[in-house]
Amino acid sequence: MPFLKYADAIYVGGEWEKTDRREAVINPADESLLIEAPVGSARQVEAAIGAARHAFDRSDWSHLPVAERQKILTRFLDALDARKGAIVDMIVAEAGATRMLAEFLQYGIPMKHARRTVELASRPAVTPLPVELTPNAQGRTTLGTGVVSREPVGVVAAISPYNFPFFLNVGKVVPALAVGCTVVLKPSPYTPMEALILGEIADEVGLPKGVLSIVTGDIETGKLLTTDPRVDLVHFTGSDKVGAMIQAQAAPTLKRIVMELGGKSALIVRSDADIQKAAAAGLMGFTTHCGQGCALTTRHLVHNSVRPQFVEALKGMLTHIRIGNPADPAVNYGPLIREVARKRTEDYVAIARDEGATLVSGGKRPEGLDKGFYFEPTLFDNVKNDSRLAQEEVFGPIGAVIGFDDDDEAIALANASDFGLSGAIYSADAGQAYRMALKIRTGGVSINGGAGTMQSDAPFGGIKRSGYGREYGEDGLNEFTYQKVIGFHAE
Repeated sequence: MPFLKYADAIYVGGEWEKTDRREAVINPADESLLIEAPVGSARQVEAAIGAARHAFDRSDWSHLPVAERQKILTRFLDALDARKGAIVDMIVAEAGATRMLAEFLQYGIPMKHARRTVELASRPAVTPLPVELTPNAQGRTTLGTGVVSREPVGVVAAISPYNFPFFLNVGKVVPALAVGCTVVLKPSPYTPMEALILGEIADEVGLPKGVLSIVTGDIETGKLLTTDPRVDLVHFTGSDKVGAMIQAQAAPTLKRIVMELGGKSALIVRSDADIQKAAAAGLMGFTTHCGQGCALTTRHLVHNSVRPQFVEALKGMLTHIRIGNPADPAVNYGPLIREVARKRTEDYVAIARDEGATLVSGGKRPEGLDKGFYFEPTLFDNVKNDSRLAQEEVFGPIGAVIGFDDDDEAIALANASDFGLSGAIYSADAGQAYRMALKIRTGGVSINGGAGTMQSDAPFGGIKRSGYGREYGEDGLNEFTYQKVIGFHAE
């Protein structure tokens, strides 16, 4: 299936450039070859940075009226919607997402966010400061005030992972362009197509040359982006280990960094919770996209009085999981991205057993699926909160059930983590759940299922080893700007 028009080139400064190297991109569901993807050279990466720098410093892009950029980006999003079917197929094939997940979460939610981001770009760029009255040397009173101007930060290096590629590519590119930045986007080598398609859309809608470049490559490509002094901001999503490397690489040039990193988020189930609803949330917390999600709630902190019922309910729900090729609409659970991810998951099963946890379900490769990187959804009970399974991000389909006896203990367990990205509480007492949510050290908490969607105006991000900075909403838009104060007075 030909997903891309330019499958043998990368997008540099508004031009398609062929590359000398190729790297196989395979379908994780059946290990079939999708494309021999182009791999950018150091020269091409540097050229992309140079084009972005020139477009920001010398072109009109950053100085266009906001309404003009909004028109261009609306055309950009309209063009993506016109290709929705093909993009959803691409997400299924390249990222291994189930068809429902690809359509509604991997495509629908980021497009909803992007439309809202374009709307938010019309917020006032200049806001007034309060008036101050100050006695002056002439014996009169100076009338002083000023304004705060929000201005684009400059050249953005956007680096995205393999788990939600289209979602995160759009979530980085659109807000950066909306405020007048220029962007060099580097996708994961596992999922380059969901980035390169944005170059085709840029061509189609006439995005000015140099405003968006898309380069492919490995760790060295990323290092060129994070160390080049022409880059003003690195916007990264990925693991905490790679985030630490990026922070060190960017330090000599004192770049701005926004990092959304890993998580080991806690689902708290109080004794008065609706067990069926809590278990359903717990199921999604480690089976969604085969556990490959940074904000998934993989630690289940359950009141000991209801823990047996919770575990049994969850065990029963796992029997309804249908594992297989996600191209089949009846399948609700697909593969991990590559063999290395499956092996890592297997290793954590062995670690959990060695640590004394009780295997409730799963724990092995499913029978009858000889091709593809499948692993059964796996649930452990009697997990200790200080164990490796409870503390380290698996990024695979393993849920860990941990008991507690009172609310204070649940809060302490939730906070006893190097991560702080997400969280959830199930309780019949919404007010008490809210009090608990205020005490949990994390970037977000949903109560009894939250808003029912990922809200486009809600800032998303974490603390501790889950990163810093925020995405989406006005806060996310502002990450791509800096503040300038302009003062003036009258006497």
